[in-house]
Amino acid sequence: MANSKYEYVKCFEVEDEVMFPNIILVWINACSLHKPYDLNTLKMMNSCAVEILEEYADVVFAYGFSDEYTFVLKKTSKFYERRASKVLSIITSFFSSVFVRKWGEFFPHKELQSPPSVHGRVIPCASTEALQAYLLWRQNICHLSNQHEQCLWRLVERGMNEKEAWDFIKGFDKSDLNNLLFDEFNVNYNTLEPIFRQGSCLLKTVVEDVVKYTDNGAPIKRHRRKIIPVHSKKIAGKRFWNEHILLLKELGGFIEEINNVTPEYVRSFEFDSKLMPSTWIVVRIDGCHFHRFSEVHEFVKPNDDRALNLMNLCAVAVLEKFWEDIVFAYGVSDEYSFIIKKTCNLYQRRANKMVSAIVSFFTSTYVMRWNEFFPQSELKYPPSFDGRAVCYPSTEILRDYLSWRQVDCHINNQYNSCFWKLVASGKSKREAQNSLKGGQLQKKIEELAIDYNKLPVMFQQGSSVYRDKVDTVPTHEENGNSFESKGKVIVEHVDIIGPTFWLEHLNILDE
Repeated sequence: MANSKYEYVKCFEVEDEVMFPNIILVWINACSLHKPYDLNTLKMMNSCAVEILEEYADVVFAYGFSDEYTFVLKKTSKFYERRASKVLSIITSFFSSVFVRKWGEFFPHKELQSPPSVHGRVIPCASTEALQAYLLWRQNICHLSNQHEQCLWRLVERGMNEKEAWDFIKGFDKSDLNNLLFDEFNVNYNTLEPIFRQGSCLLKTVVEDVVKYTDNGAPIKRHRRKIIPVHSKKIAGKRFWNEHILLLKELGGFIEEINNVTPEYVRSFEFDSKLMPSTWIVVRIDGCHFHRFSEVHEFVKPNDDRALNLMNLCAVAVLEKFWEDIVFAYGVSDEYSFIIKKTCNLYQRRANKMVSAIVSFFTSTYVMRWNEFFPQSELKYPPSFDGRAVCYPSTEILRDYLSWRQVDCHINNQYNSCFWKLVASGKSKREAQNSLKGGQLQKKIEELAIDYNKLPVMFQQGSSVYRDKVDTVPTHEENGNSFESKGKVIVEHVDIIGPTFWLEHLNILDE
């Protein structure tokens, strides 16, 4: 980071490390994928979850059903220093990225209409007993919710609307739902595919694969880890858990059988703090390993306007989706900061949900719109972003935060302009770095004959995204008509350190 007088704003960041010996669980929800007996949807969810386990070695187990998945990290994990916001945002972001890329594989004749948004939360489990209780709870929910939805959608197909169907089965217990399925639809619930009734487990196991053959035809075998899906009747049972060596090694064994669990007990584990009321919230997202990503996809150095404009488009989409709460965004390189108004009650100001929903929507938009900016360059692997939420108590401090980011943009752009000019002249990257150590960038710019002021203003000042003209639009509420402010979202490249921009746009940070 560049040094500046604004760096004091970093002191408002709060660490959210999940302490040892807690086992870290990440629960995600893919936001209402309807009709549970759509086998393709469940298979796609499983395929996305498999990629999570393949991408992140610390994730050793997963359980999912309907539109949700839980990922379990090994007990000794130091994944992103066990920081809850980073762990959650990276997994939800990567899941969203994979979801968009795999859609065509499972639904070749059905276009994905809008970028999916995945929200989630981190759940620390203090012991394997707590993990066992959590898994029993989720599988019980799987059974009950699947019974309800199997009945619901069959009633809808018969002619009821959703509300009528829900009212009809309201208060039904498991036996009533089973009888309804059998008597009205001739469906024996116990013969439905296990993926519906029991959910899906993903396990890492060691298998022996033939990697090649000798000259005389003898196979040469190697052990490797493989992810296998399992549909088990009781994933919290001792027999299922303790027969998998990797689970015993990375998470520990289940000692006793449990048959009942209180949901309130399990919910007490949730790591889901609410952000302080009456403060500005900044959700800042950063590209994960984008140095490598930019090299693999051959971004123009030091700045690629295609990549920057794709980031800007994603930011515009975020402001349009969360138009009631996000009032401004500032972006540079592979990062974006979204400013959420003081009075916001988005997700009841729960940091987990807020960060995961914004990061995942940004990511899925990035993947969906990639071809518009890189029509000749295939997206070679799923990108991902991490995020965190920080509260700032006053408009003055919030302005200083934005100034810090723009100063950082300016200094980093000067450095990168010099660095890549040196590389283009024949120096190695190491030589270029050594040449710029301890030197004054302005002097180097002059030595290298870089006409810095003629560089595109987007490179120098970053991108500011906001609603230009605010219109009043009517909305309907139970107690009568209400009015909300909504305007066109635009992108500009302007100085946001000085007062001029803010005096001309008083409505943006109007408290």
